[in-house]
Amino acid sequence: MLVKIEEIRDEGLQVKKEMNLELLGAALEGSGFQATEALAFSVSLRKVSGGVLLEGRFTSRVVAECKRCLTESKLELPVSFTINLVPESLVRGEDVLDEDEQEEKDRGQGESGGSFALNDADEEVFDGKVIDLEPIIREQVLLALPMNAVCREECRGLCAQCGQNLNEKQCGCETKFVDPRFAALKNIKLQG
Repeated sequence: MLVKIEEIRDEGLQVKKEMNLELLGAALEGSGFQATEALAFSVSLRKVSGGVLLEGRFTSRVVAECKRCLTESKLELPVSFTINLVPESLVRGEDVLDEDEQEEKDRGQGESGGSFALNDADEEVFDGKVIDLEPIIREQVLLALPMNAVCREECRGLCAQCGQNLNEKQCGCETKFVDPRFAALKNIKLQG
């Protein structure tokens, strides 16, 4: 999934590709999530300020175990991202401008990546000649994963005493749980 800089024209470049299940599975390994289908993504690349502005979007479809009731939950994760790709030569300082020159250059060009300044976009370094989209997409897939997967927001989980899935039926266990560390406090009588 390589894009050569010379392929990016003045009007920009639109790329639509697919990451197969094998690559996606390798990216998700150890995360507790599994991909259900190949990942179709689209990116737009534009040359700006000596670098490349990359805007992308995709929807990742994954399955994971619900953290509350342990059933399989299917998630659809829509992702939009913007990254400012900076050539190594600029990072190393080969085209170094002092602060006043840089401010003037920024003001004069007035470039933005939509409704925000380019400085607000995430920055990544590339070799200046070729952009490899695969690690960028892999990273965005991982960043989109939730901390805890749940089958639905109103999931009631499992009973802490008997293990019954409370989404299926209510169990007969006592629902009032008293922390044993505070059990002695329930016998205290307050005078008022």
